[in-house]
Amino acid sequence: MRDSRETISPRAFVAGYPIKHSRSPLIHGYWLSRYELDGAYEKIAVDSSDLAEFIATLKTSESPYCGGNITIPHKEAACLLADEVDPSAEELGAANTLWLEDGRLCAMNTDGLGFVANLDARRPYWDHVDRAVVLGAGGASRAVLQALRDRGISEIHVVNRTIERAQELVHRFGAPLEAHGMDALETLLDGAGLFVNTSSLGMDGTEAPHLPFERMKSDGLVTDIVYVPLKTPFLIQAEQVGVSTVDGLGMLLHQAAPGFEKWFGRKPEVTEKLRNLVLADIEGHS
Repeated sequence: MRDSRETISPRAFVAGYPIKHSRSPLIHGYWLSRYELDGAYEKIAVDSSDLAEFIATLKTSESPYCGGNITIPHKEAACLLADEVDPSAEELGAANTLWLEDGRLCAMNTDGLGFVANLDARRPYWDHVDRAVVLGAGGASRAVLQALRDRGISEIHVVNRTIERAQELVHRFGAPLEAHGMDALETLLDGAGLFVNTSSLGMDGTEAPHLPFERMKSDGLVTDIVYVPLKTPFLIQAEQVGVSTVDGLGMLLHQAAPGFEKWFGRKPEVTEKLRNLVLADIEGHS
């Protein structure tokens, strides 16, 4: 049977549960329009009990999709269900991007790529630091820690309320990671060049502890992968003491680019126009 994907314009998706508030269709729709490409990108609600069947269908000729994004809570399962997984996603144990290649379903994780690309774009030379402090040891921190390690940061300290979870990540990624409890956070900030919040502290208006960012290096940087609100409590605290900041919205935008290139054959650019479009959507739903 002829594969239907050979006769129609490329279609991609984002699948998760819930999926209602995903901004991926806005991002990819903007790029499709900007580059005048014939294609489509849509969101699909897929419950955990239906994921295996959904993935299996993608590999058949009846599927209209050439690939797509996988979001919570399916990233780990998608990594197991793909035919080929790139080394970074395999180490993370989670995939967020799928595409078909020679009849096989391939998987990668672009979260770490998005994280560093955002910092590269908004704060060049951010990686010229000796010590990074990462708050949080949940699923969101894995890609950040992997990216920092791969950039060659010589000292990476993982701080978490439950030190055992931080230690699990040290075992996963090895040197130069070190695990700490929350009581070590203030001391670790002394002379640190980079602070990254990967926890949910400060998300959606929740409170965050006050941290002594003034103890960081004078050219230090504070960033937060949370982007709602855009200026999180940690970013506000850092700005008040004169420390440079980068918000988390760019990570969302940059992590989308590799998938778009796989599905639609064009490497997209993250522009201020796209950023403002997504910002307007965030503000419209706040």
